[in-house]
Amino acid sequence: MEQPHTREIFINRELSWLEFNRRVLDLAKDKTVPVGEQLKFAAIYASNLDEFFMVRVGSLYDRTLVGGDEKENKTGMTPAQQLDAIMPKVAELQQHCDKIVAKLYENVGVLGYRRVDFAHLSKEAEHFWRKYFMQEIFPVLSPQIIDRRHPFPFLRNNEVYVGTILKGKGDAQSSFGLVPISTQFQRIIFVPSGGSVAFALVEEMVEHFAGLIFGKNTVQSRCIFRVTRNADITVDEGMFDHDVDYREIMSDLLKKRRKLAAVRLQTTPRAPAEIVGFLREKLMLPAKQVFEQTTPLDMSIGFKISARIAQDGHTELFYPVKRPMLPPPDFNLARVVETQDVLLSYPYQSIRPFIRMLNEAAQDPDVLSIKMTLYRVAHESKIIEALISAAENGKEVVAIVELRARFDEQNNIDFSKQLEEAGCTVIYGFEAYKIHSKLTLITKKKGNQLHYIAQIGTGNYNEKTSEQYTDLSFITTDLGIGSELATVFNNLAIERLTEHAGNLLVAPLCFKSVLMQEMDAEIEAKRMGKDARIILKCNSISDKDIIEKISEASCAGVSVQMIVRGICCIKAGVPGLTENVTVRSIVGRYLEHERVYAFGCGQDTRVYIASGDFLTRNTERRVEVGVRIQDRRIAGELLQMLDLQLRDNVNAREMQPDGTYPKVKPAPDAPRVDSQLGMYDMLAGTWPAMPAPRPAGEPVRRAPTARRHAAALQQPQRRPAAPRPQTLLGRLRNLLGR
Repeated sequence: MEQPHTREIFINRELSWLEFNRRVLDLAKDKTVPVGEQLKFAAIYASNLDEFFMVRVGSLYDRTLVGGDEKENKTGMTPAQQLDAIMPKVAELQQHCDKIVAKLYENVGVLGYRRVDFAHLSKEAEHFWRKYFMQEIFPVLSPQIIDRRHPFPFLRNNEVYVGTILKGKGDAQSSFGLVPISTQFQRIIFVPSGGSVAFALVEEMVEHFAGLIFGKNTVQSRCIFRVTRNADITVDEGMFDHDVDYREIMSDLLKKRRKLAAVRLQTTPRAPAEIVGFLREKLMLPAKQVFEQTTPLDMSIGFKISARIAQDGHTELFYPVKRPMLPPPDFNLARVVETQDVLLSYPYQSIRPFIRMLNEAAQDPDVLSIKMTLYRVAHESKIIEALISAAENGKEVVAIVELRARFDEQNNIDFSKQLEEAGCTVIYGFEAYKIHSKLTLITKKKGNQLHYIAQIGTGNYNEKTSEQYTDLSFITTDLGIGSELATVFNNLAIERLTEHAGNLLVAPLCFKSVLMQEMDAEIEAKRMGKDARIILKCNSISDKDIIEKISEASCAGVSVQMIVRGICCIKAGVPGLTENVTVRSIVGRYLEHERVYAFGCGQDTRVYIASGDFLTRNTERRVEVGVRIQDRRIAGELLQMLDLQLRDNVNAREMQPDGTYPKVKPAPDAPRVDSQLGMYDMLAGTWPAMPAPRPAGEPVRRAPTARRHAAALQQPQRRPAAPRPQTLLGRLRNLLGR
């Protein structure tokens, strides 16, 4: 039972996320970050905040509508209390953002990129922009008037609008004029002028020339605004009782998403109270969810300004170009992995050897099947092309496609159709669990024997993000791992959870419990007077059980070093509770995305990589897969990587007991340690050598690996309670114990 004082170590998930986004925003003012990159970080901050409102705030809003008294299990806050805590934090962050972006515009102005201020145009500039507006913008606008005869229209999610109050001569009452800023034309216009470049925002131009749009009506007041809507859709239980294709269900839900309730209203400064009041009434929004800002309401223009600066050749205003390292020309991943395990580290090493291996498997007469889990893939995916090629060559191709990958649903629907048309078997996975695993299994038959190439990763099969996210891809021909992975795929195909832990960690039944046993082993080692250490590298942590186990380890004297990029619901350094816990967040040019968990000291350290974080959704409501790295060389490489990140004094911030994250400052004489750039040096020249050709019939000899961990860690784990089934069949399975 939870002790009352343990509440002191918990941080609310949503407030922790806002603190993470503050760290992203701070990079937009960091003097060590080039100006072109600062613009991108400001845009990333705003995009993150958009998604936060669409998903997290949307979910909390929904819960307030259905009873709303259920409390969060760590801080004891109801959904309404969480919303009350979120809004002032967002308002404070927005003020911080306004100051940072204003300074950014000053800095790019000095460099010759000047934002057009439509409130202070010279006569010559007024004439130029008026002419431009009438010729280029006015013909494609679709203005509307809302009055007693014209109902209030649906306002699209995250689109920008110009709103006006209109009153013509002799009109007894005013009306509301609305101009959507269509996504059909560019929102930002660049005009070279005397050696510099002026850039204008279309919505500001439309607001300025609103009087030309509405003709005889007089514009009494005006402002620019933007609405964010809830996008937290879930598969409706009743839909599963109908004999319809799952893709059709998801397509219907995507249409539904566009019309969900408003959760935020953004306006330009000093927006007329009459307009704001009218919008609040129509959108049913409380005042606390209305935010004024001086920054553009859609901050994606930061990417466009940055791209223009790059196009003009100002390479000094960006990070030095770094490309993923390619292997030697003769490198063949499929041949190398026959003799030794391989670990690819993105974005430092290229994903191309893996794609080449898939393409070769598609042509290899010995290959019987290729099975993959697909969560997010690139829009023009070489991975999908390889699977289609394999199916067309007569291989059995099984693709487990997660249609519920948020904001990638339509992309996955489209690719699932392409895969089916090519002859692949497409499976959509569980009703109750998202399949978030990153798994590939290539099965070969040589003579009378089956051989496997198994791949287990921390990130998606996405060529684009493999150059932006730090991820790990472990490839092995170990027969034990291949056999277990074959079982996992078969279980996924028939909606059965994997119940036993062997070489693999498989959530929800044998992922968290095994890792907590590893923590228990370190606690016991410390109590016996031995050295004990835990290192946890992940994106986020909110699971209450794991947090309490970390606190227990700290109280036993175990050193717990955590590298958590985003949400972190445990406070570090709380006396008597987490005083042996350190938490650092690394936010830099790449998105830290890999999950690495290490237990022990020296040669006895047990190292795992996994697709899952320590969020409750990952540990209990998703199918995640991890693997213990038995190869001492690869385990050592991963420990080197963790050590490098624990020494980072360029990108790292370290949590204080009050939950704040000051930047890590190097000692006066200490060298700068940038763990992200340091990875290039660490991995340079480490591609495994190609094995020598072997005589026909000679068996493959694999490099030795470490022994399996203690038998106690291999025992079957007790199955947690599953979410309530969503169909009659699911209820029968539950009654029969599946």
